Amino acid sequence: MTPSTDTSGGGPVRQGAQGSAETGTPWAAGPSGSGAPSRASGPSGQVRVPRQAGDVRGEHTHSEPPAPVAPRGRPVVQRASVRGQILDALRAALVAGDLRPGEVYSAPVLGERFGVSATPVREAMQQLALEGAVEVVPNRGFRVVERGVRELGELAEVRSLIEVPVMLRLARTVPSERWAELRPLAEATVRAASSGCRATYAESDRGFHRAVLSLSGNVQLVRIAEDLHRRAQWPLVGVGRGVRGRAELLADAHEHTALLDALVARDLDVVRALVGEHFTGAAAAG
Repeated sequence: MTPSTDTSGGGPVRQGAQGSAETGTPWAAGPSGSGAPSRASGPSGQVRVPRQAGDVRGEHTHSEPPAPVAPRGRPVVQRASVRGQILDALRAALVAGDLRPGEVYSAPVLGERFGVSATPVREAMQQLALEGAVEVVPNRGFRVVERGVRELGELAEVRSLIEVPVMLRLARTVPSERWAELRPLAEATVRAASSGCRATYAESDRGFHRAVLSLSGNVQLVRIAEDLHRRAQWPLVGVGRGVRGRAELLADAHEHTALLDALVARDLDVVRALVGEHFTGAAAAG
């Protein structure tokens, strides 16, 4: 395969055999033996994302890292733009740990596997760089940022400083029937947790918190809180660090339903205790 150029890092990135299509992946392989990628079939404007952790690989620093996968049961991301589809898939891969901290991934290699050009992948990676998830590596691509327990604790503290006072204020002012309307979202987090898919749960978790904070009517607060929440969901450095299993996800989800029960009952003491425990648990997850 001829070299490809990744201008995001300022220079060329080679795509060797590890960046070409592999056998056994139904969507990535082109003509037999050619190593050329093929675009997924389906409605126009859809990009098929990998179904297995090993289906996509980027250039790396030591071992060959698995690359983005879609949450289980959601192989195709529906978004208006290709860039948006790729961004969603990469964010899900970060949460799932399929984009490994410390590894370097090139836009051309990932683009080949997604069946798109390097441009939307590069644009999505640049957005992730703005969010602090990756950093540009000149002449190579993008490295997934390595995070530690301290950063997770700091994020949990900042989230607590923002969300706890708002939730307590809302608990005193929002009618019980408005809280009851959020019941489907709280129950959706339990179903997502039951699936054991961290990426699916992360999306549902953010959706519940976003709905609660939206009752404040403060759009900027909701945006800032969601950005912090997304950052807090990225995995930590080290095997098993910051990776919550099904039991931990279910415990977190059931805190949502318990919190909603307290909000409907207007029990401020229970609300205060549950919210505090929720963010303390998030900080201890690493």
